[in-house]
Amino acid sequence: MSIPCARNSDTVLGSASINHLMVKFALPSITAQVVNILYSIVDRIYIGHLSSSSSLALTGIGICYPIITIVSAFSLFAGAGGAPLAAIELGKAEYDKTAPERAESILGNAFIMLVAFSVLLTAGFLIFRRQVLFAFGASMDTISYAENYLTIYLAGTFFVQITVGLNPFINAQGRVRTAMLSTIIGAATNIILDPIFIFIFGLGVKGAAIATIISQAVSALWILLFLTSKNSRIKLKFSSIRFKKKVASKISALGVSPFMMSATESAVFVVFNSGLQKYGGDIYVGAMTILQSLMQMCYVPIQGFTDGVQPLISYNYGAKKNQRVRLLIKRMTIISFAASIFAFAILNIFPHFFVSVFSKNKELVDLTAKLLPVYCGAVWIFGIQMGAQRTFVALGKAATSIFVALLRKVILLIPLALIFPLVIGVNGIFWAEPVASTVSALTSFILLVVCYKSSGKTAG
Repeated sequence: MSIPCARNSDTVLGSASINHLMVKFALPSITAQVVNILYSIVDRIYIGHLSSSSSLALTGIGICYPIITIVSAFSLFAGAGGAPLAAIELGKAEYDKTAPERAESILGNAFIMLVAFSVLLTAGFLIFRRQVLFAFGASMDTISYAENYLTIYLAGTFFVQITVGLNPFINAQGRVRTAMLSTIIGAATNIILDPIFIFIFGLGVKGAAIATIISQAVSALWILLFLTSKNSRIKLKFSSIRFKKKVASKISALGVSPFMMSATESAVFVVFNSGLQKYGGDIYVGAMTILQSLMQMCYVPIQGFTDGVQPLISYNYGAKKNQRVRLLIKRMTIISFAASIFAFAILNIFPHFFVSVFSKNKELVDLTAKLLPVYCGAVWIFGIQMGAQRTFVALGKAATSIFVALLRKVILLIPLALIFPLVIGVNGIFWAEPVASTVSALTSFILLVVCYKSSGKTAG
């Protein structure tokens, strides 16, 4: 497998046109994020169109999603926590020649954390998978589908950790095309293998899981080859793979925020699924699986955009180029907000069309389309929340980013999802999402304004 030649573009991040850089970095990042989401979306689409028991199989995979999210959350803990720190160090390299060495130490410690997470997560979930799945909303009708999918998926935990956890370090170098290719290669492999294993080999949900872990393995190999090659500005090498408590602490401090955003997403799904199973049954869990997929389709392109801009903010912050930092924050927020408005409009104009992509079960499609305007009612304002979150992470403001991560899901969404059904029944679970999202987005915007006004301060 050949690795594309890299160009030393470090100084360009602090001098080239901001509009040009945002396009250059955001487009590959958006492409990578959209393609990456196909891992789960394609699985659900294929499974939703199985000739028999498609709605139960789809519900079974949906029940696995909180566990998959937890696995990814640990990847983000190391990757999203370490990559901005590495980008800041590369920015400091303009006036500090020892900065690249510190960046490599950050990468090495992140790798150690990812390997440790792989072992612990695989062992823990394999041992207690059945109990966990029942606790997360499985029923006797869906447990076999969920267990079959999850058992195979967990065998590839190491590949997930490497793919999700180390790819941000490629983005941090400005190698956005290489990072994009790592995602595209895996997703393309998954799209090709899914119908082969699911339909041709007749493996159903097991086939979907097998296709997924093979695809993640291909992506992981691509990333490791790049990070150990001469083309990588930050190299993963034996001398840097040494645990340093101080470095790990810095990664952890910043990684808690993206970890909490992802881990609390898992907690939300658990509350949703268990509540839906209690008040509505399997069909409502299936409807939530589809709605969550559609929600991902809305916010993932925005997340890709903000992820692409984040290294630019971190680099210029480290290089003490404050005016560029302010311009990047302002433009990122405006564009992400506009994108969320557009996504909201498209989704609500064609609800039946988008829902029917995931299932041919008329009862499930009609119910989901009816609930879509409620559950996705605050998509229009989500861009503000995402822009604020990425700004705080990019500037290394761990405390603020943690608060924002906790506000929407832990402080607002989970309690509302528990309280609303007691008052208005099963639909209350769907109403909890737009209420929590609106309040947290407005709060995030206020914090972002404060951060923007104080962004003249330079990195330490």
